[in-house]
Amino acid sequence: MELHITTLSENTAGLGNFLGEWGLSILVETDGPNILFDTGQSISASHNADILGIDLSQIDKIVLSHGHFDHTGGLRQVLRRIGKEIEIIAHPDMWQAKYATREGEDRYIGIPFQRQELESLGARFNLTTESVRLTDNIMTTGEVPMVTDYEEIEPYLVVKEDAGFKPDKLLDDQALIINTEPGLVVILGCAHHGIINTLYHAQQLTGVKTIDTVLGGCHLMDASEERVWLTIAALKEIGVQRLGVSHCTGLPASAIMAQEFGDKFFFNNAGTILSL
Repeated sequence: MELHITTLSENTAGLGNFLGEWGLSILVETDGPNILFDTGQSISASHNADILGIDLSQIDKIVLSHGHFDHTGGLRQVLRRIGKEIEIIAHPDMWQAKYATREGEDRYIGIPFQRQELESLGARFNLTTESVRLTDNIMTTGEVPMVTDYEEIEPYLVVKEDAGFKPDKLLDDQALIINTEPGLVVILGCAHHGIINTLYHAQQLTGVKTIDTVLGGCHLMDASEERVWLTIAALKEIGVQRLGVSHCTGLPASAIMAQEFGDKFFFNNAGTILSL
């Protein structure tokens, strides 16, 4: 299987005229369907696709990792570029009213669009809690069970309901798994349920123990140093061969990972292309 993984949107940008923007969008091009994983926060994914000469109308499916604005805010722009009906695979909870309650402020951080508008632009939502097989070698994780005792969802992430705010269990948090000859490639959105929980689930779903590459957001920006070190120990035990962090990993955690993983580590910025 020929495989090209291009990061279209990320907080920081590589050399050239790429735009950096808080969020994430990663394009997976195969000799079968082309899959867009998340859409960034606004215009960066489509802008950076133009810089790279990528025709977004060639995208066959969209997968959304979860319903936060920085992963779904580019949907309108991307759908306009795609210009046809397209399946969007996501969890039903992506439409919840998601908020961050920090420093006395309640800030809406959910998807910034109405479903009807996106459907008028061609979106056909496939909302499911289960893993979805996209090709013989590519699947979503569906809901990720929380099994480690050190990974947790930040308490400031909440959902607004009639009775007020309640903790967001972020059941919509999911990743993309690609089964390649050297091992699994796991693409993370934010890994709100924990990078290690996600990797364990990928192993269980596929029956493949070898994890070659992990890409994307690891959500360690608010993690304790203890959690960072426990995560690194687990990544080493799993035997991850390549670790490309993005977005919400946080610079302190990324710096420690860079030191610990050496040439296996890289910053997965906007404009990064990985060919397998």
